Parts: sequence; C-alpha cells; structure tokens
Amino acid sequence: MSDPPIAPAELPWSPESAPDDGPGPLGGLAKEAESTDDTGTSGSDRAADSTRSAGAGAVGGVAVEDPVATASATPAAAAGDYRMALVTAVTVDLPNPYPTVVLRESESPRRQLSFSIAMPDAIVLSHALRRIATPRPLTHELVTGILQKFDIDVVAVRLVGRQGSVYFAELDLRGRTGRSVHSCRPTDALTLALQQAVPVPILIDRRLFEQVGDVAPPGPSTSGS
Repeated sequence: MSDPPIAPAELPWSPESAPDDGPGPLGGLAKEAESTDDTGTSGSDRAADSTRSAGAGAVGGVAVEDPVATASATPAAAAGDYRMALVTAVTVDLPNPYPTVVLRESESPRRQLSFSIAMPDAIVLSHALRRIATPRPLTHELVTGILQKFDIDVVAVRLVGRQGSVYFAELDLRGRTGRSVHSCRPTDALTLALQQAVPVPILIDRRLFEQVGDVAPPGPSTSGS
C-alpha cells in the first residue's frame, strides 16, 4: 500500500501572527500610508492619476515566463477599469516548490489574487515588503536609487493580463521629460513599488478577479512620451 498523500503545510509564520515591523520567513502585511513627496503628491493622488492612463505590458513571475498574449484571450478592458490592491503576503505552501504572492483589494469586496513566483523573486519581494535592510543594494534597490537620482517617479504599477499561469504587468513612470509606460514582470513591478518612499498604487485589471482563463492586456505599452 502507498503512503497517504501529504497535505500542504504552511510555514509557521503568517501575517496575522507576526507584528507589522517584525521579519517573517517570506512575507508580511503591506502598510497603507498616506504620505506625500516633495511635490505634494500623495499615494491616493497617484492612484487617481494612474487610473486615468491605462497602457499595457507583459510579464511573468513563474518558472517559465512568456510575454506573448494569444488572440483567443478575453477582449481587452477599457482604460481605467482597475482595482487598487495591496501585497499582503508571500508564502510557501509545501509540497508546492514555488512561493505564492498574495494581493488583496484595498476596498470591498476585498477579493484576493494569487500566483506562483520563483524563489529568488519571492525572497527579494519579501525583503521589500518587510523593508529588510541588506548589506549591499539588491538590483531593485539599485534601480530605485537611480530613479530617485534622475527625479523619476513611479506613478503606478498595473497587472494587466494573464495567459495560463503567466501574468502581465507594466510600470508607469514620470520624469522631467514626460511620462512613459514599460512592460515588466509582476514581481519586478511589485518590488519596485514597495521600495518607494511614497506609497505607489498597485492596480489590478478588474477582469483578473472576475474571469477565469486568459485575459488579454489592453494593448501595446509605450516606451516614451
């Protein structure tokens, strides 16, 4: 006789059991702040600004990342059809070898969206979520420093589509010369958003909560303004 299947087991640490400022093995609760930057722009202002311009991008966040969307996917959503969300946890559920990132709507009905990511991405995202300092800058910390040096703001990050287990995202930037939208992986977008001093809106296409299967990004992303 074969042994009975092993039920998935969560790491002993969870967001509910850990203090907001204490480290966890992989994740924690994101803090909702309403701070402003030097220009007087708050996190909510950025959210309103970012939902008025919806571009598109491509991304992954799983072991195999393919940025190609199929023509049979769900029709594209209208501009601004997004829901604000928070990164609430990065978890590992054994025996699944891949960590899972969990996002939750900021407002009712507070639905959750989760997907698998690679272990290195999970570690970096967890560091950003918990604001754990590292001896030397990681890649996303380096990029954040460069953006700040050149006065480039992260207006918003958006999850815009899905193909199979692959999610598509975009990074909305604004600098001295204008605004641009760039395709990126969801883990990169979320990590950069969490690295910023001023809260950056995380926006999720409403269809990703409401529909099952492939969801086509709204359209091609732009790389200039």
